[in-house]
Amino acid sequence: MGCDVSGVQRITVLGATGSIGLSTLDVIARHPERYQVFALSGYSRIDELLALCVRHRPVYAVVPNDEAATRLRDGLLGAGCSAQVLVGEAGLSEVAAAPEVDAVMAAIVGAAGLRPTLAAVEAGKKVLLANKEALVMSGALFMDAVRRSGAVLLPIDSEHNAIFQCLPGDYARGLSQVGVRRILLTASGGPFRETPQAALVDVTPEQACAHPNWSMGRKISVDSASMMNKGLELIKACWLFDAAPAKVEVVVHPQSVIHSLVDYVDGSVLAQLGNPDMRTPIANALAWPERIDSGVAPLDLFAIARLDFQAPDEQRFPCLRLAREAAEAGNSAPAVLNAANEVAVEAFLQRRIRFPEIAGMIEQVLDQEPVVALPSLEAVFAADQRARELAREWLRRHGR
Repeated sequence: MGCDVSGVQRITVLGATGSIGLSTLDVIARHPERYQVFALSGYSRIDELLALCVRHRPVYAVVPNDEAATRLRDGLLGAGCSAQVLVGEAGLSEVAAAPEVDAVMAAIVGAAGLRPTLAAVEAGKKVLLANKEALVMSGALFMDAVRRSGAVLLPIDSEHNAIFQCLPGDYARGLSQVGVRRILLTASGGPFRETPQAALVDVTPEQACAHPNWSMGRKISVDSASMMNKGLELIKACWLFDAAPAKVEVVVHPQSVIHSLVDYVDGSVLAQLGNPDMRTPIANALAWPERIDSGVAPLDLFAIARLDFQAPDEQRFPCLRLAREAAEAGNSAPAVLNAANEVAVEAFLQRRIRFPEIAGMIEQVLDQEPVVALPSLEAVFAADQRARELAREWLRRHGR
């Protein structure tokens, strides 16, 4: 691994057509002397992927199936673009682990991102981890692979990136060893932070996807509305920073200006602040340990004027409680939680269930599925599949 002779780093962007992927490409385009796109992947937005290929000229483009591949190849030929088209999970893993690649942006949403992200880790790449599910599903296996391979793992979630920036460089020695008392994980509270609990039964997918501060995809927007996103981030923080769940406290901060904080035993609390724009953590990770321009406007504290904080309401947002309980249970519980949530969110977006039923479905699946050890990736996906089957059975049982 290493830059080419010109010093340019070659980047694979997994999930290029999503919000994180597009923000990554925006930062890369600002620094052509430093970065070059090696590969892009997309799932359903093939026309958008074609446009990105024409603009960024990757060596490879990856799509989910042969039909999409034919469509993309025809478009590339017509546009005079020479990118080679690969298909499926094998293609994703190939461009993640390719010897020419220096860094991989892992921004595929959901369980689908696990194998290619792990392929990048096992190849010893610099991995910019936006995907939450890879760590939620297989935290122990994933972190073991990082240690074995020598991969550099840099968090992209604004909260985890903020924590990373607020910790000392040697935090891997152990949080207690470097004087950390708590990690304070901030949450905006989403679009329903002040919605009366009784009214949540009638909220629509469009309302759930209308986040007040961030521009995100539909799945993560619903997760933010239910606060499951914060629950997944809590689990991810435990793995990234080797923290017990009790050491990670969620703080609702509606302005989304403080992205997270670290509380030290001497009474110091370090916070990372910035405008709510994902280009900041992306640029931080791309250039780490250096700093580069991200295109994000400077923070205007006078315009913000105030910063508010609240305790999370776990009665209104039971998904947060379920995630914390899964983190405490460990083993297969987080993988089951994640799989059930993916099925539930998809059903909500399809208007098959109401918003509060997302948590209800997840809780029933967790109650039905025993917690077991996950000694292998095969065991992880087996737990994932069992949870999905139970969630789909819940839908059938309730006539959905």
